[in-house]
Amino acid sequence: MRGFRFSFNICQAESKEDFAKMCRRSEEYGYDVVLTADHLGMLAPFPALVAAADATDRLRVGTLVLNTSFWNPALLAREILSTDLLTDGRLEVGLGASHMRWQFDEAGIPWEPIATRADRLASTVSELERHFTTEVGAPPEARGESRAVQQRGFHRTGPPLLIGGVGDRVLRIAAEHADIVSISGVHQMHGKPAGMCRLGSAAEAADRVRFVREHAGARSADLEWHMLAHAVEVTDDRRAAAEKLLRQLGMGISVEDALETPYLLIGTVDEIAEQLVTNRERYGFSYITVHQPYIEAFAPVIDKLRGS
Repeated sequence: MRGFRFSFNICQAESKEDFAKMCRRSEEYGYDVVLTADHLGMLAPFPALVAAADATDRLRVGTLVLNTSFWNPALLAREILSTDLLTDGRLEVGLGASHMRWQFDEAGIPWEPIATRADRLASTVSELERHFTTEVGAPPEARGESRAVQQRGFHRTGPPLLIGGVGDRVLRIAAEHADIVSISGVHQMHGKPAGMCRLGSAAEAADRVRFVREHAGARSADLEWHMLAHAVEVTDDRRAAAEKLLRQLGMGISVEDALETPYLLIGTVDEIAEQLVTNRERYGFSYITVHQPYIEAFAPVIDKLRGS
């Protein structure tokens, strides 16, 4: 069983110094990785990761996750190789197919069916691997040694690859290619516009893990399993906190489901730590991410579980 890794998803900063202080403080708390999203209105992923690595001594950096429909593979390969170099090989690359239609509309990028977006994700993985091993200007067949600092992911041609999602198409790609599989806790609501989502249940998380394991076959034993906690509530009254959280955030689930789902961390520090140990046993989740507002609240849990 893998030991835990802990990360936080950083979205905004008031200044360069504020950003650097946040990263340094999180490193002191015991976090292992700082992650950036790929959403409009947030920090641009790759400059933020270079700044985070520069501000810290050991934090790895990564994307959770890049929207592959927004990226040309050749230009994305340049960003990855540059960031891998400028962070001294501390980069992890997370890719996904996205589910937020409004961002496509805002960016003027055509919204396409999930099958098309999943195909683009698969082709992007293949193209990145090719660009990692082909010199600029050389013919595609002239592949050689990896040009990346790291050669531990992308079939040993680049940084570790995380693929995140919840649907069959994306998870099949993850089963075939990913080093790290992120089981998304976000499910599209049936009959609602694209991007209107609810939180997944414990049973759905178990089903999605089972699906990936079946399709990964022999690779399954080597996979690292990741989950994003959508909220962290340290409290002595789990039910009352869950009820309040659902009133504030919605999430489209019952209180009972909120108390059981792996994607909400509610309880005392000891209870949350126990929940994460149980989730690791049930689903395999050992790589845990919390959102930026919960960095400090989650820090005592890291201290409790360090070395587990």
